[in-house]
Amino acid sequence: MSVPLVFDGKVVIVTGAGGGLGREYALAFGVRGASVVVNDLGGDIKGGGKSSNAADKVVEEIKAKGGKAVANYDSVEDGEKLIQTALDAFGRIDIVVNNAGILRDRSFGRTSDLDWDLIHRVHLRGSFMVTRAAWNHMKKQKFGRIIMTSSAAGIYGNFGQANYSAAKLGLLGLANTLAIEGQKYNIHCNTIAPTAGSRLTETVMPPVLCESLKAEYVAPLVLWLSHDQCQENGGLFEVGAGWIGKLRWERSQGRIVRKKNQGMFPETVRDQWDNICDFTNATKPANINESVATLVEVLSRVETDEGIAPNPTSAMATAASGISPLEAVGQKLPESTFSYSQTQCILYALGVGMSTKDDDHLKFLYEGHEDFSCLPTFGVIPSQAAMMDGGLGSVPGLNFDFTRLLHGEQYLELFQPLPTSGMCAHYRSISENNIFCLQKPVIENNLSAFAGTLTSQARIADVLDKGSGAVILLDVHTYSGKELLCYNQYSLFIVGAGGFGGKRTSDKAMSTVAHPNRSPDAVMTDTTTRDQAALYRLSGDWNPLHIDPSFAAMGGFKSPILHGLCSFGFAARHVLKQYANNDASRFKSIKVRFVKPVLPGQSLQTEMWKEGNRIHIQCKVKESGAVVLSGAYVDLHAAADGSPQILPEAGGLKSELVFAEIGRRIKDLGAEMVKKVNAVFGWEITKGGNTAAQWTIDLKTGAGALHKGPYSGKTDVTITVSDDDFMEVVQGKLNPQKAFFAGKLKVRGNIMLSQKLEVILKDYAKL
Repeated sequence: MSVPLVFDGKVVIVTGAGGGLGREYALAFGVRGASVVVNDLGGDIKGGGKSSNAADKVVEEIKAKGGKAVANYDSVEDGEKLIQTALDAFGRIDIVVNNAGILRDRSFGRTSDLDWDLIHRVHLRGSFMVTRAAWNHMKKQKFGRIIMTSSAAGIYGNFGQANYSAAKLGLLGLANTLAIEGQKYNIHCNTIAPTAGSRLTETVMPPVLCESLKAEYVAPLVLWLSHDQCQENGGLFEVGAGWIGKLRWERSQGRIVRKKNQGMFPETVRDQWDNICDFTNATKPANINESVATLVEVLSRVETDEGIAPNPTSAMATAASGISPLEAVGQKLPESTFSYSQTQCILYALGVGMSTKDDDHLKFLYEGHEDFSCLPTFGVIPSQAAMMDGGLGSVPGLNFDFTRLLHGEQYLELFQPLPTSGMCAHYRSISENNIFCLQKPVIENNLSAFAGTLTSQARIADVLDKGSGAVILLDVHTYSGKELLCYNQYSLFIVGAGGFGGKRTSDKAMSTVAHPNRSPDAVMTDTTTRDQAALYRLSGDWNPLHIDPSFAAMGGFKSPILHGLCSFGFAARHVLKQYANNDASRFKSIKVRFVKPVLPGQSLQTEMWKEGNRIHIQCKVKESGAVVLSGAYVDLHAAADGSPQILPEAGGLKSELVFAEIGRRIKDLGAEMVKKVNAVFGWEITKGGNTAAQWTIDLKTGAGALHKGPYSGKTDVTITVSDDDFMEVVQGKLNPQKAFFAGKLKVRGNIMLSQKLEVILKDYAKL
C-alpha cells in the first residue's frame, strides 16, 4: 500500500455525527490523527427532540481508540457555536463536513410550509451557517476543506421528496460558488451524493439492503477530498457500495432560432426542437464563463446574419460547407462487386481475434470442419468497396476533404447466413476420401470452383447537419445473385462540414440504444495482438492510418490505431459465443457507435446485457476503461424452436415444483396478493449459464396469475437466477440480498418491488 493519509494537526467538524455516515466520518478522521468536533443535536429523523447521548458515545469511541474529540449538541443553524467549540477545544478549524440532515417526506400536494421550511433550515441553511462561521478562519490560515452532502434525490428528483430534493440540489449550487470564491485561499469545496444505510435511507430501502450499503464505503472519499494532498475543487461525486463516480453537466449544441432585426416565434422553436435537444457532439461547459461565451458567440452570429440557417439550396451555404443535401440525398453510387473464397472468411476471422487456441473457434478457421461457417460480421467487408473505390467522391453535393472523414456508426443486418464460398459437400467428400493424397493444385482448383461473387448497391440515404460537421448516411444492399444477403448503413462524420442549414436528425438512421442501467449480465475480454491491425487490413481496409506510423502521426495519433470495424468484429463474436453458442444462423443484426480508437495490443472488454433476443453491448479498453463502442446492440434470432434454450436435465428443473406451488398460492390468495403487491414479476431460470425456463407472476391484473413463458407486456421487475440458487433462496439457505451482491441473482427494473416477493415465497417448507 502507498503512504497512508493522515490528518495530524488538523481539526474537523462533522455535523450529524451521532450515527450513520457522520459517525463513520468522525471515527475515520479520529483514527487518522485529526481532532474531531462531533456535532449532533440528538433528535429524531424528523427534527424533533434533543439529546446528548449520540454525540457523547461517538466521542467516547474516538478516545477509546486513542483519538482526540469533543462533543457539540447545538443545531447547525447555530453555526457560530459549532465553530467556537472547535476553537475553544483545539484552537483552529480546518475541515467542515456538512452531514446533518432530517426527512419530512410528503407528496408535493401534501407538503406543508413547515415540511418545506424545516428541511431547508437543517440541510441548506444549516450548511450555510456552519460553513460561513468557519470561512474567515480558513481564509486567514490559507487552508480549508469543505464537504457538502447532496443526494441522488437532489440530482435526479424523487417522488415524495420535493422539499428534500430542492435543498439537496441547492447545496450543490452553494458548493460550486464556494469552490470559485475559495480557490485563491486554498479552500476547496466538493459535494458528495452518498448512498448508504442510515436512519434516513432506512425509510426508503429494504433493511437488508441498508445493511449491505455500509457507511464505511463512503468515508474514504470524504477523507480524500478533505486531505491537503487532494486538489479536487468544485466536484460532484456519487458514492456507495464501494463505487465512486464523478458527475458533470452536459449541453447540446443547440440552435439559433432568430435572425438579425427579426422576431423570434414559438413556431420556430417547435420546428427546431429536435436540433435543440440533440446531444450529438454535446459540449461540457465547466463554468459560467463558458456559458456566457456561448451567448456572446450567438450574438455575434446573429449580428452577422448567421442566425437561423438559410435554405439548404442557398448557394452561400453550399459553397461554405461543400454539402448540399438536396443534390446528394437519393444519389446512387456505382455498383460494386466482391469476389471471395473461404480463404477470405478465414482471414477475416483471424483479423477479429479468433484463434486455434479455442476449440470452438475452429468452425470459423478450418474449411474442413463439419460446421464450417463465415462470421456474420464479415458482411461489412463486401460493402466497403462502395466507399473504397472512390464512389462517394463522385456524388453531387458531397464536396469535402476525405482526410476529414470519420466512421461514426455502423449497422449491419443479415437476411440469410453468409455463404463460405467453399468446402461444399462435393469438396468435403474429396478431402475425406483423399486426405493423404490431395495435392495443392487440386485444392486450388476446387477452391476457385466455389468462389463467390457478391454485388453491392449503395445510395445516399440522408445528409445531416450536426453543426461541427456533416453526417452522411450511406445505405448499402448486398446481393448474392438476385437474393438480398445483407444491408449495411454507414454513418460517416465529416469534420468541419456542418453549418449548411440541414436537419440534425433523420428517421432513416438506424439508431443506437443505451444499455440498461444495471451491472452487465456477462463480460468477455480478449487481448488484441500488436499485429491485429496489420492482419485485419488484409480483409480490405487498406487505410495507412492502421499500419504507417508517420501517417498515423499526421492524424494526431502516437501510433497506428485499430480499425473500428475490427473492434466491432470482436464485440459481435463475444455476443455470438455468450448467447448463441457460436451459431452464426442465430445472428440477425448489429448496431454500434464508434467512440474512441484502440491501439493494437490493448485488451477489448465487451459488457453485455440480455433483453429478450436483443443483447445490448458496450466495449471498453480494459487497461484504461475508455469506452470504444457505445449505444450498441446485437439482435439474435430465437432458438430453432422459438423458445429459450433448455438444456437436457434428468428430472427437469427443481424450480418447476416451486412455481407450481406459487401458482396454487395465487389461486387461493390472488386478490389479496394483488392488493398488497400490485406488480408483475418476470423470472428467468438458468442452467449452465443458459436460459432454461421463463415464468411470469402477475400480481397486478385481476386476481393474479402465473404464466410459464415470457410476459407479453412489460414487467415491473425481472429476476434472473440459476435453478440451484433459486432453490437455495426459497429454502432460506441463501439470503437474496447477498445473492444479489454476489452476482448470483440479477434484477432488472424496480428493485425495491422485489422485497414484496416475500408474500409468495415465505413458508418455504411448503414450497
